[in-house]
Amino acid sequence: MAHLNPHSAIAIQGGGTTPTLLGQSPARIPTGGKIRAGIKVLTKKAAEQPKAKAIYDQGVAAGQSFEQIERTIAEVLPALKTPLIPRNVPWFTVRGQDFPNPEIAAQILAAYSEDRGEGRHLYRFPVVFPSDYWQTVMPHELAAWGMHDKHYWSQYSADGRVRHCMCHAPVPVDDTGRRTIRLFGGRKTVLREENNGLCEPEACREYQARQCNLTGRFLFFIPGIRSISAFELHTNSFYAMNAAIQKFETVGFLRGGRISGFLDRQRTPFYLTKRLMEVAHIDEQGSAVRVPQWIIDLEAPVDVTALLRENEDTETALLQAQLATQVLQGSMGEASVEPVQSAEGEVRSSQMVNASPVDEPPLQNGHPSFEQLMARVQAYGIVPEQYRAYADRRWGPGWKINPHGRAQAWNELERYGNDPQGYRDKIESEMQLASRGRTA
Repeated sequence: MAHLNPHSAIAIQGGGTTPTLLGQSPARIPTGGKIRAGIKVLTKKAAEQPKAKAIYDQGVAAGQSFEQIERTIAEVLPALKTPLIPRNVPWFTVRGQDFPNPEIAAQILAAYSEDRGEGRHLYRFPVVFPSDYWQTVMPHELAAWGMHDKHYWSQYSADGRVRHCMCHAPVPVDDTGRRTIRLFGGRKTVLREENNGLCEPEACREYQARQCNLTGRFLFFIPGIRSISAFELHTNSFYAMNAAIQKFETVGFLRGGRISGFLDRQRTPFYLTKRLMEVAHIDEQGSAVRVPQWIIDLEAPVDVTALLRENEDTETALLQAQLATQVLQGSMGEASVEPVQSAEGEVRSSQMVNASPVDEPPLQNGHPSFEQLMARVQAYGIVPEQYRAYADRRWGPGWKINPHGRAQAWNELERYGNDPQGYRDKIESEMQLASRGRTA
């Protein structure tokens, strides 16, 4: 947990801030159950022990987690240090002990499991994500774990440019040196002293010793399964997470920045399944080796043309109808909505040149028009061309005609209502980074 500032503030939807005792922190989604990507089986040495085999079989039949089974085996046969090892399989594991309410596991299997010749297993199931930010629904980090907690982990700086290596701060003691000070808000975190606090895997002792690894998880709801908390699916696969990011960004591009909820009016969800892939890795001799593995795959089985049609809200349709009518009447000159250059060098819609903020109509269903949004952009002193380039990069080119895309842009503008200069700096910084990326 990051250090908490007792006087920090959090943003409120629609603008404004309020003091909060617990400070500002990234959005977190509470979870209430875990689906696992694979299974664990007895090692060759453990399988030779009848007691270990009996405990394993009984635990699997009872729906116990593999951690519980492993602990029981270790208690009965302490000589077996690691009785279970992971095994890559084409299905997901759903066990009652991984849920606060074991009945939920049974509901998931009853609704979505199938028999493909190896008994009933969960091979593919629908999911909906509760946030439009993939960083929120797929949190991930490099982390080195001990027996009970994390020793070190990666964390990006506030501007997203520097990846730091973090660790827990030493617990402070009082003046006598014999009694620890009671901490408010949990243990504090600090930059790790090694590597000047930077996360550099190639220079990291723990990473090179395979003690620090990439770890991530998907956070989602399952249609038809009633739960106020989300479910989670952990993965350590770079390939799975990287492919998921590409899917998230593609769907977000088509939906004006949205990945949450159902994908279309037919209530199409995402699906999580597995795909057999040839995965490359470097062996101990430094040679590239490719091995087949079942990798988590995020599917979005949706008609792309339907998503594009979804972008055409009522306001856009009315505008297109008006233009068509004027064309048929031979008055195309009056229908032009091409940008025009003002004396001050600002680009405005020809219909907005003479508009004033006083005459600006209210938002329709909470969604601003493109003209309303650009009027606020200009009021912030932002060059319209630069803003459009920034918005295209952030929400995809479809944001202009998608009401949800415009709403996201509007909300971001409102969050910076008291700091236009800070917003201009943010846009300038991101566009410079994008420019350097293109020329690199």
